[in-house]
Amino acid sequence: MTSRLKIARIALTLSIAATIAACTITPPPRAVESKPAAAVSGATLDQYKVRVAQHIFDRNPSLVLKGTPQAMLRSLVVVAFTVDRNGRVIRSSVYRTNGDDEAEATALASLRRASPLPTPPARLLDGNGQLDLFEDWLFNDNGQFQLRSVHSPQATTID
Repeated sequence: MTSRLKIARIALTLSIAATIAACTITPPPRAVESKPAAAVSGATLDQYKVRVAQHIFDRNPSLVLKGTPQAMLRSLVVVAFTVDRNGRVIRSSVYRTNGDDEAEATALASLRRASPLPTPPARLLDGNGQLDLFEDWLFNDNGQFQLRSVHSPQATTID
């Protein structure tokens, strides 16, 4: 090997060594353990949702479907909403729908009429003193609804 080749090899080795030495390996940040409200107290959240559903029913009696929802529902409207520490609905929007504008409007209006909702348990509130919820409005052809949190078993046959 010529001396030039040896010097080039040594220079390359030193260059690689310097590059490796300059690198730092940073482990990914530790995940901060935060549990969503449902995981902290599932039963309490479920109990609160039942209270909310009953409150919505009480404020909208003519719209509530009594009995068994039909097998093929007219519409299923999922509403996302946020409740503050006093039970006021501070945000609501249709999260998922089949495009039935009338059912969407009825779901949102029935939620607004029911506000303020029962006061949520303090341990379910986030750092801003709020609780985010989802509820499903199940509509029959006649425009009446039940809420999934407290609905009757759905019919299994189409009459």
